[in-house]
Amino acid sequence: MNPSAYELRPDIPEALADLGVLALDLRWSWSHVADRLWRRIDETLWRHTRNPWLILQTVSLRRLRELAEDQDFRSLLQALREEQKAALSAETWFDRQPVGALTAPVAYFCMEYGISESLPLYSGGLGVLAGDHLKTCSELGVPLNAVGLLYQQGYFRQGIDSDGNQLAFFPFNDPSYMPVLPVRTGDGEWLSIELDFPDRTLRLR
Repeated sequence: MNPSAYELRPDIPEALADLGVLALDLRWSWSHVADRLWRRIDETLWRHTRNPWLILQTVSLRRLRELAEDQDFRSLLQALREEQKAALSAETWFDRQPVGALTAPVAYFCMEYGISESLPLYSGGLGVLAGDHLKTCSELGVPLNAVGLLYQQGYFRQGIDSDGNQLAFFPFNDPSYMPVLPVRTGDGEWLSIELDFPDRTLRLR
């Protein structure tokens, strides 16, 4: 995969630059305050994917230019960006707890996370529960880092054949169309962590 594929497309009009910031803020997956924004861009694609990042990466340049000239759309975008800034700077439940209640961020390990259908990294109850934990910690302001796997084929889609038998389809998860970005070092390289095992070294990124 070309590393540049993990960046927001460069031809988005300057007036709509904040769309990228909003698309990567996963609060929209449970607060739904920005649903009407993404629906305005491409209602059909939003209805089928609920994936703002995918919409931004695939919508036509012509449509983006139309929206850049749409005063109502720009006003909505600005209002949502201001709401986002206010939410991120507001005092949280954790801020009101005694100093020293937590001296370092919590590392939360799980095999799957059910945050949104745009991140198909879950298959059942465990993922949904883990996703709810992350959403709750986000709302409470608890400093928590989720550690998991970015599956290429981790979430199957169910189908039924003419005889009533269940079929499992495993769509390919293209990370460049998912609302995720790689963590980078100060010089722009992908951050990697090495774990030493008895017979080999495992590199994570």
